[in-house]
Amino acid sequence: MSNTPHELHEEFPEYQEKIHDLKQADAHFAKLAEDYHEVNRAVHRAETNVEPMDQLAETDLRKRRAVLKDQIWGYLSA
Repeated sequence: MSNTPHELHEEFPEYQEKIHDLKQADAHFAKLAEDYHEVNRAVHRAETNVEPMDQLAETDLRKRRAVLKDQIWGYLSA
């Protein structure tokens, strides 16, 4: 378990400019990025016990974050 937030610009450093451009130009991508940010922050709060939750709920959040990251990667790699 890592207590480091997985921000998009850290996950895809070589795509920072493309992420910014897609957020501006594509409403669906902007929503994916926003959802990723919200879920990622919830995972980080759970990991650091700021907002503790049971293991199953935390695992579900991690899975949701992974799905969103995969969808974002689909946009970035296109």
